Amino acid sequence: MDVSVNTTPTALELKGLTKCFDRPAVDGLELTIQAGEFYALLGPNGAGKTTTLRIVAGLLKPDAGTVSVFGIDALKNPIEAKRLIAWVSDEPMIYEKLSPFEYLEFVAGLWSIDAATAEARARELIDWLGLGPHAHERCQGFSKGMRQKVALAGAMVHEPRLLILDEPLTGLDAGSARQVKDVLIERVRGGVTVVMTTHILEVAERMAERIGVIDKGRLIAEGSLAELRRQVGTRGANEGANGGTSVGISLEDIFLELVAEEGGLA
Repeated sequence: MDVSVNTTPTALELKGLTKCFDRPAVDGLELTIQAGEFYALLGPNGAGKTTTLRIVAGLLKPDAGTVSVFGIDALKNPIEAKRLIAWVSDEPMIYEKLSPFEYLEFVAGLWSIDAATAEARARELIDWLGLGPHAHERCQGFSKGMRQKVALAGAMVHEPRLLILDEPLTGLDAGSARQVKDVLIERVRGGVTVVMTTHILEVAERMAERIGVIDKGRLIAEGSLAELRRQVGTRGANEGANGGTSVGISLEDIFLELVAEEGGLA
């Protein structure tokens, strides 16, 4: 008997992940993302997306649950796990008194990357993100979009296997957004796993291989765009609607329907 086995390694696995503030921000979240996957995590404001990613990046401790990064227990072995991870927040955090080139060399030094390799990677990333004309200017005069590109370059300088992005396109003009998207797609093609939150649903629709919808700290739907369309269509059919109408509906329509069912837009 031919039994197919999925040999793709798991990049990120969350089990029973829980974090409470005044209320549960993450509520027993279960999530598995495969290596080399472009995964979009969507949800309304306050759904728990950023809290989840901060826990994965080691910036917050969960109240319960486990985080596994390429088989490493990130809660028991945080330093080992962090070597494989890069985190980019929606507000770029860089040293503005440095130039992009100096900043990348500084970050590379934190990762103990030798000088020659650091310089080569810095030049590659600066060129890739269109920062060449500003490579030796201080970042303090940069727009938010330019600072975001510098932060992204700094996140990639140690060649992480898991790239975590929280609203990476916020504040970017169309040209900069295209450069960032091209870089991310190229990294995924090279085997890097990308997990991204975004409120720009068209970006998730075009770029992500799988999409997870989170609300009230729980995963309420997951799959490719086609699978989510079928899921929404099946629900409509069960309610007496024409399930076939789901074939061409947008991710925005799917998202709004899923969240409305959970009361997330009330």
